[in-house]
Amino acid sequence: MQQTPINKELVDNAIKDFGIQDFEKATIREVKSVAAYAERESGVEFIKLEMGIPGLPASHVGVEAQIKALQDGIAHSYPDIQGYPVLKSEASRFVKAFIGVDVSAESCVPVCGSMQGTFAAFLTCSQADKRKDTVLFIDPGFPVQKMQLQVLGVKYETFDVYDFRGDKLGEKLESYLSKGNICAIVYSNPNNPSWICFNEDELKTIGTLATKYDTVVMEDLAYFAMDFRKQLSVPFQPPYQATVARYTDNYMLLISGSKAFSYAGERIGVVCISDKLFRRHYDDLGARYEGLPFGLVFSTRMLYALSSGTSHSAQYAMAAMLKAASDGDYDFRGDISVYGRRARKLKEIFRKHGFYIVYDKDLDEDIADGFYFTIGYPGMTGGELAHELMYYGVSAICLVTTGSHQNGLRVCTSFIENRQMEELDRRMAVFEENNNVN
Repeated sequence: MQQTPINKELVDNAIKDFGIQDFEKATIREVKSVAAYAERESGVEFIKLEMGIPGLPASHVGVEAQIKALQDGIAHSYPDIQGYPVLKSEASRFVKAFIGVDVSAESCVPVCGSMQGTFAAFLTCSQADKRKDTVLFIDPGFPVQKMQLQVLGVKYETFDVYDFRGDKLGEKLESYLSKGNICAIVYSNPNNPSWICFNEDELKTIGTLATKYDTVVMEDLAYFAMDFRKQLSVPFQPPYQATVARYTDNYMLLISGSKAFSYAGERIGVVCISDKLFRRHYDDLGARYEGLPFGLVFSTRMLYALSSGTSHSAQYAMAAMLKAASDGDYDFRGDISVYGRRARKLKEIFRKHGFYIVYDKDLDEDIADGFYFTIGYPGMTGGELAHELMYYGVSAICLVTTGSHQNGLRVCTSFIENRQMEELDRRMAVFEENNNVN
């Protein structure tokens, strides 16, 4: 056995001191805390693969527009709860340019990041029809969305899509929807953490069933246009970002500034609701909110109660970024494509040393290289692998925390630097020698 870069006793004691009883269930924050402690005490730099935070500078287009808005005095004014009119118009145009569907400016509502968007959407969907009190997650997914439902006291169900791709998806979905209690279906596309991307047939299945069972689809596009296998950067020209919006009117698209524009710190996003759903009247919402339609309940009740609107200057930033992208003046995909290149190098290193990609396929096609991917190691559970990798100065979270039933870890490419690639290669060579499966 070769000596590990980090003393095992140091890591084990840190995990114990932080009160983590089962490392497989450790949260991102807990893994990050253990890594920070071990790094500080050992003096050995950790290769941090756990945090899904943008690793690039914020879009200069947004920064300049926000600074100008602040210098012009916008900070003294409350934002309109419906949103800055220019942002609403540019969001509508952006959806047309890069998704290829029509949503009116009225139906595009700014939010304090997609996190607030999902929270307000959960509130609205769960109150729309008293018979439908449960949210369905197509997992794996973003764990904090389930925490939001825990805070709200809303029930949810979930299934791991790993064994239900393609033709198997419809039957699995219908087994839940046919109960009549599902108010919303939630998934991300590309997916956090697996990076699978639903194809048009799968999205058609989801959309068709959402219409059949009158269920709202919350499509989380946090990693907008990051399927780097496709040329998605030319506005108003196909191919477009894949979406369920082509197959149902029951949709809410959550478009975030955090990853596509590296604008995470300003908490800005837009929820684009189909015009039909935005204007739809539900009896239960009407009785509770003075006859308002779905979209106005979402904005003038839920968002108003939560934050009285979205940061005014950040809306100017988002409007400028969307406009520049739609005009063809700002290739945001060019900036974020570095994540794909990093993923490709990281996968090569891990595979070289005996690891495998857990969610490895989109049906017959290899998954894209992007912001996330998943790894496993023969003979190890996710918790065992995450714990063992800490001895080598590598931190990542277990898939089980994302709703996955597979053994393995989520790897985020955002923070790793090129200079760390060789060091990771060396450490994984030692890992492989110490954990030889042959």
